[in-house]
Amino acid sequence: METGMPDGGQTTEGRKGHIPPEGRGSGPTRGPGRTDDRTGDLAPGRTHDLTAGQVPEQRQAPPTTSAPVPAPAAVVAARRAGLLVTLILGGLTALPPLSMDMYLPALPEVTRSLGSPAATVQITLTACLAGMALGQIVVGPMSDRWGRRRPLLLGMAVYVAATALCALAPTTELLIGFRLLQGLAGAAGIVIARAVVRDLYDGVEMARFFSTLMLISGVAPVVAPLIGGQVLRLTDWRGIFVLLTGIGAVLTFVVWKWLHETLPEEERHSGGVGEALRTMRGLLADRVFTGYLLAGGLAFAALFAYISASPFVVQEIYGASPQTFSLLFGVNSIGLIAVGQINGKVLVGRVSMDRVLGFGLCVITLAGVALLLMTTGVFGRVGLLPIAVALFVLMSAMGLAMPNTNASALLRAPHAAGSASALVGTASFLIGAIASPLVGIAGEETAVPMALVQVVSALGSLGCFLGLVRPWQPHRTPERGRRRDTSA
Repeated sequence: METGMPDGGQTTEGRKGHIPPEGRGSGPTRGPGRTDDRTGDLAPGRTHDLTAGQVPEQRQAPPTTSAPVPAPAAVVAARRAGLLVTLILGGLTALPPLSMDMYLPALPEVTRSLGSPAATVQITLTACLAGMALGQIVVGPMSDRWGRRRPLLLGMAVYVAATALCALAPTTELLIGFRLLQGLAGAAGIVIARAVVRDLYDGVEMARFFSTLMLISGVAPVVAPLIGGQVLRLTDWRGIFVLLTGIGAVLTFVVWKWLHETLPEEERHSGGVGEALRTMRGLLADRVFTGYLLAGGLAFAALFAYISASPFVVQEIYGASPQTFSLLFGVNSIGLIAVGQINGKVLVGRVSMDRVLGFGLCVITLAGVALLLMTTGVFGRVGLLPIAVALFVLMSAMGLAMPNTNASALLRAPHAAGSASALVGTASFLIGAIASPLVGIAGEETAVPMALVQVVSALGSLGCFLGLVRPWQPHRTPERGRRRDTSA
């Protein structure tokens, strides 16, 4: 174990991943892909999943003895359970982008309805984003102390109430406050979903699962504006928040009914705020963890720069119609999702995560440089097509960077998954929030600020990966003190 890695006063032995029906740890069981508790190797034949109705299997045999092969009916039930859990976690990670992007088409109508300037109404977006960033840093340590279910259910209940209040807000100032509360509560879904994945999976299995989550949650930014536009055809902007309230309520019920506890009581932290702060300080003291955290956050900043600037770049500067912009936005999102699936289904397990991550960051950097050269006129006046191709390459490469930074960072924190997830999420949202306003610093007539922010972010991400992670050096995983060969 490297110096500075927190363990919350616990040993790494007896790591659990399976969830008993009542949400309590009751024995040395493991979830899918977990390492064997005594040998550190993958336990053969383990196919446990996370839903109700499964009784933890007590293993008394020696480590070399395989678990009994379950009956076909049990295998079918486990697969159905695994799909259900995947959909639940995907829904939790998709809810925040739905909350942000479904509201976008309604901004002009909110301005007219509440009689406020556009700049003031835009603060409702900033408030929600800030809430999501700050909420993760609070909820993550809570989930390490009290388990995953209680903070998640509390956060979802507050989210539903805050979203309903948004639909009733009579003034812009109250809407800003309710949106901040909505973001704070909605952050529970993001941070605890990542922590649950860490509870259940290790290594390449975790990276594969993050790629699967990207397939689900990546659809949200594509369909959310379309759904919001259709809602506005039937009702006003308040109807969007009514719909989000209903989605939140359904998801809360599904979590309560089918998502059981993944963190056994004996592995929870018993301290208060002081211990949570010490845990986070210890995580940040780990050079490798901090490298992954910053690399992922800066890559996320390049993504946020695209989301913030692309409507103006594509429509105002290059004269595309809103329909063309929507088409390009959807194609780019599909590219990100498709490459994420290639990462999870093909590359992970065959190529080391560090190599895939490094390649992805290099592609993002090269695409950003190409955009900067084109927008500054080095190649003369270029049309929309070359810009669109470069943006597609940059967005698609995010499918290699984002899952692997998340998985690699969480691998460094086997007994502080909630705190680690909180730090990863907060860093990404805060860095992205800082980068977003910079893309408009020179007005709406030039795309240079967008490309410049993307290049600087990509170079910073690559620099943190090389300078802090140092992928050419084997480094010990905190979980076992075993060396992980990053050159494989």
